[in-house]
Amino acid sequence: MASFDYDLVVLGAGPGGYVAAIRAAQLGLKAAVVEKDRPGGVCLNIGCIPSKALIHDAELVRSAAELGELGAKVDLSSLDYAKAYARSRKAADTLSKGVVYLLKKNKIELVVGEGTIRSPHEIAVKGGRTLTGKNLLIATGSRPRAIPGFEFDEKTILSSNGALLLQKLPRRVGILGGGAIGVEFAHVMNAFGVEVHLVEMLEQLLPLEDAEAVEVLARSFKKRGIALYTGTKASGYTRSGSALKLALEGKEGGKELEVDQILVVVGRAPNTEGIGLESIGLEAERGFIPVGDYGQTAVAGVYAIGDVVATPMLAHVASKEGEIAAEHMAGRKPRPRLDLNAIPGAVYCEPQLASFGYTEKKAREAGLAFEKGVMPYRAAGKSVAVGKTEGLVKILVDKETREILGAHVVGAEATELVHELLLAKSAELLPEDVATMIHAHPTLSEAVMEAARLVEGWAIAI
Repeated sequence: MASFDYDLVVLGAGPGGYVAAIRAAQLGLKAAVVEKDRPGGVCLNIGCIPSKALIHDAELVRSAAELGELGAKVDLSSLDYAKAYARSRKAADTLSKGVVYLLKKNKIELVVGEGTIRSPHEIAVKGGRTLTGKNLLIATGSRPRAIPGFEFDEKTILSSNGALLLQKLPRRVGILGGGAIGVEFAHVMNAFGVEVHLVEMLEQLLPLEDAEAVEVLARSFKKRGIALYTGTKASGYTRSGSALKLALEGKEGGKELEVDQILVVVGRAPNTEGIGLESIGLEAERGFIPVGDYGQTAVAGVYAIGDVVATPMLAHVASKEGEIAAEHMAGRKPRPRLDLNAIPGAVYCEPQLASFGYTEKKAREAGLAFEKGVMPYRAAGKSVAVGKTEGLVKILVDKETREILGAHVVGAEATELVHELLLAKSAELLPEDVATMIHAHPTLSEAVMEAARLVEGWAIAI
């Protein structure tokens, strides 16, 4: 019987890789993690965490207007974005160190260096040693996707990485891509006084989200002075002195915008090149590694999770896939494969937007007979009390079985509220169970209760 250094060697210490290693250690497996950069991956270092720190600061800046309504005079003339940047880096650094602590606590060896797969049981670290493992887990994540004609130089043409590392914001910016990342950057930059032009090639912002929920967000953005261009393609740019002239092609013909920087956020590409897949006979399909129900690849003992497989590119998806893969390696029987209709999506702009499951459009395309309940935020007393009436809670249910098919929340704290309905779906509860559960008054979650009552035909507050 072959002898290995470890039961599991993980390539990549992002939210998928480090969680998988910890779960494996909890189940009695000896694990090591190889990471070429900082532990925590993109999410902790140049993604989820620093962006949410900036979003928090953007909301503080926007709250100055509310204080003005109380007669306070707030002087923002000395506002320094560099300080917000510094706070975002501190948050990232703190959590990255936290990952190192967790690995150490669970007796997981962290090997810093660029790892390459040499065989189904070997990862070679550049300039260092070769680690052997009974199981290998590929968790190398993804990188910003570039588009022809807008190659990143991180000075005038920015990726999300470059934008998060800016210490000074431009006066005018063109953002290409109206998905979650583009919308969040538009929110932050607008709050800090940047003239924002947000361009989306498809017909609506956040193309994968429910149209009715997105419309609430789009109206809010327009009110704030964010220029939206949907159904519009960026065809190129030219330099004009220190400015850039961004050419757009849309339904109404061509248009040219003058901006100082262009941020390209049109998706992410999996990091599956140059990691040694060919050495073990694994072939990626459109950049993604094919896997089974537990993350297992076609090569025995080799698993893959997170952004390198064809599931939603979300940190919480990678973490759950890491747990499933580790449990499978340890001989447990985890629930196979994720239910794609029970994965929450969250957009942390203002108003927030969160969802799971079917949109109306997808439900119709699937031929489902459904009913919906749409409760406006303004019908919840708390939303009026705190001045956050912009928003709605929407529930879709199967007409016959009453199963919750999907939910869409837009408004204050939407990214927290959506989980009540997701838990209900996961526990196979029905809307009537949510509708009849006592909710504290006044709370924003009463809008969730009333949406459930509405879909059952007996809403009280509207």
